[in-house]
Amino acid sequence: MISVNELSPGELAALLHFHAEAGVEWLLEEQAVDRFAEFDAMKAARRNAAAAPRSESREALPRAAAQTAQKSTLAPERPAPRPQPSIPDGEAVQQARFAAESALSLPELKTAIEAFNGCNLKHSARSTIFASGDATSGIMVIGSAPGADDDREGQPFAGRPGQLLDKMLAAIGLQRDAVLLTQVIPWRPPGNRIASTAEMDICRPFIERQIALAAPKAILVLGNFAARVFFGESDTIHGLRGQWREIAAENRTIPAIATLHPQDLLTAPINKRLAWNDLLAFQAKLAEL
Repeated sequence: MISVNELSPGELAALLHFHAEAGVEWLLEEQAVDRFAEFDAMKAARRNAAAAPRSESREALPRAAAQTAQKSTLAPERPAPRPQPSIPDGEAVQQARFAAESALSLPELKTAIEAFNGCNLKHSARSTIFASGDATSGIMVIGSAPGADDDREGQPFAGRPGQLLDKMLAAIGLQRDAVLLTQVIPWRPPGNRIASTAEMDICRPFIERQIALAAPKAILVLGNFAARVFFGESDTIHGLRGQWREIAAENRTIPAIATLHPQDLLTAPINKRLAWNDLLAFQAKLAEL
């Protein structure tokens, strides 16, 4: 192991930058912790528990039984709440489509999504993530699904991916509050897993209605999942990125281009050059419109 004392200032800065790009946020704890002492204490506690007289546990059993019997005579047990029956996927899709089509504005659509209970993802998520930014800008940026930071803060593209997205937009002269940011799925899938086909079918009417109501001039699609949803292909983002396509929104079509998601770029920074080419193409398209 190389000591930091042996590194030059430039080498140390490069090492810290590498750790930051890899997602390392803390190198040391504030106070030293003796893990060996913790382990020894844990083993001693287990030995003491195993050596405890069995007579104590035998005496505890009748006492516990008596206490349980006394509680049962004082108040009857309440039946456990019955789980709510789930809505069949086909019916949930119909309900989502009706709720989305009934919304005549983005605020009404937000209310409809927040009141919708037909998708199981909502029951495990903390927040319902709706679009943020300027809906009149004519520019729409659509990601895949909320992450842990989004779910915690209640807005799309939070945390480190959001910070990187801000830099990506700024590189082509755009600001977060001057575009409309949204995501295909309004609720974070547990463990950041990929949404299932049924879950996507339920959420699709909401994102399609968002596009129709916002009526953007161009759309920037971020990530593999979102690109597959809109372009109807099973290729990876590397095969789908950098090509202009069209997204249908009711009675009109909107030009759209896909690029890598900021989270992908945090994982593999070498792909930033690919995203930069896509951003330049997006900037050129906006200048034409």
